Amino acid sequence: MPDHSESSSRPVAPAASPEPSGLSRRGVLRAAAATGALGIPLGAAIAGASPAAAAPGLVPAAVPDLPAGLVPYLSPYINWAGEITHGGLWACAPRTGQDLADLANWARANGWRLRPRGKSHNWSPLTITPSTGHHAKVLLLDTTKHLTAMELTTPPPGAPGAVRAQAGVTLDTLMAFLAGHGLGVTNTPAPGELTLGGTLAIDAHGTSVPADGESARPGHTYGTLSNLVLALTAVVWDAGQNAYVVKTFRRGTDEECEALATHLGRGLIVEAEIQAGEDIPLRCQSRVDLTADELFAAPGSALAARGNTFADFMAESGRVEAIWFAFTDRPWLKVWSLSPQRPATSRPVHAPYNYPFSDLIPTPVSRLAGLLIGGSWFLAPALGAAQYTVAATGLTATVAKDLWGPSHTLQFYLRPTTLRETANGYGILTRRADVQRVVSEFATSYRRQLADWAAAGRYPINGQVEIRVSGLDQPGDSAAPGARPPLLSVVRPHPDHPDYDCVVWVDVLTQPTSPGAHEFYREMERFLMSTFDGTYALARVEWSKGWGYTDTAAWADQQIIESAVPASYGTGQWAEAVSILDRLDPHRIFGNAFTDQLVR
Repeated sequence: MPDHSESSSRPVAPAASPEPSGLSRRGVLRAAAATGALGIPLGAAIAGASPAAAAPGLVPAAVPDLPAGLVPYLSPYINWAGEITHGGLWACAPRTGQDLADLANWARANGWRLRPRGKSHNWSPLTITPSTGHHAKVLLLDTTKHLTAMELTTPPPGAPGAVRAQAGVTLDTLMAFLAGHGLGVTNTPAPGELTLGGTLAIDAHGTSVPADGESARPGHTYGTLSNLVLALTAVVWDAGQNAYVVKTFRRGTDEECEALATHLGRGLIVEAEIQAGEDIPLRCQSRVDLTADELFAAPGSALAARGNTFADFMAESGRVEAIWFAFTDRPWLKVWSLSPQRPATSRPVHAPYNYPFSDLIPTPVSRLAGLLIGGSWFLAPALGAAQYTVAATGLTATVAKDLWGPSHTLQFYLRPTTLRETANGYGILTRRADVQRVVSEFATSYRRQLADWAAAGRYPINGQVEIRVSGLDQPGDSAAPGARPPLLSVVRPHPDHPDYDCVVWVDVLTQPTSPGAHEFYREMERFLMSTFDGTYALARVEWSKGWGYTDTAAWADQQIIESAVPASYGTGQWAEAVSILDRLDPHRIFGNAFTDQLVR
């Protein structure tokens, strides 16, 4: 990959953040809150009035005459951090796979594009772009209303269980269903309110590698949820019928399955069959006493010799996450371990989301966050200190330092009510033996960068760093004979680096309107791309997060989008994925201006 190590200059005056097109972020949030508080869908709230009268500047395309008796309604779009918003696009709630196929054929005939939105828990412009106009012929598909069925299926040899689930079911619902049958998965993201369709589109992940002495378990993977796919049913183009149809593809038999398993919004999944393994309860222990110096110490250093590094905990349990609040020196370390029997010191839990102090924003944190957003960005160190204090005291007050229960109850710990921040995201492929080196070099660079900017009176980062590690999408984990890794998975093994066997995930969070955040992220991205360039580690972008930074915007650096990203997969793998997705949707019904540029 090309060298991006040169430093960018930092202007003394912070650059103004551009507003999304149409209504402002605040205006969209206000409109959504107003209609939601009344229990009225936005479409119903403005029934009988022209769209323009409902909100200034809101002029959507003419009301679409949808097939199959589907009823269109106007709906705002707001992504997780409120960076990508729209005051009102036409939407509908399809009921069946055939509804989706009918909509695809309607969209082709009428010049529209379809965007499934699930729970909108996403940062990147894979659903809609910030520049989507109010007149755009974009139809949002709400999969969460009807496409939520699930049932156990007969698993193939080598997997204890399997489930068929429609794309709109949420992960916490799906995992609770599996747990009721003694089944589970090794990796899930922290938020459970994500749809299955959305997690497969961007190969959502958790944090786990085998602990020292731990054997692989049938039906499980240390990679992403996409690597558990056995079959996918999707809406695709059938040249023989000259129409979009519903079709099922089997993993290991149909190459289309490996392309659709992580499709970046260039496909439309109806349902998925995924394998599962025996569920083993987890123990989750939290610590807030270790310093960042020790946890992220350089390999071979005196601090590393104490045996409390990130890699040490990874070796012991295989499942580690560090949450490092800005301008603090003691991260919140979570360590999960397989624990068939409850340890005497662990508090048993029976449901997810066991950190209420994190889910609901405490008053001191909300006040500081409000002051920051109001312009007092210099309070970033105070906000970081407050967040650390809330975590440290909250863990004690709620008796949450040592928890035990079914795996999904400890894997899901982030509710939608938490402080919503923007995040950049990268997966750094490397050898297990080099994990501590990657973590240490990243942490050293981040801390230096944060201090340099603060010395210049600028505080673009006021959230936290999150560091996790997972395995790769190894085809041997699949019970489907002949399976290959999902073609566009961030943790797909690289053909030129067979020695890479895991990935370090790094995310840096901040308030979306923080002045200078894009510049800071751009500087960090250049460090990551130049340092982890394939010599001993390789950086890839995390699809759902922020990346491709210029000084004023994310997902805007053309060199990253058009060159660096495809190169990080190997030219052949990237080209194969694009070719298959184009064949399945030659009319690009499933996509937008950003995916047109990226998946090409």
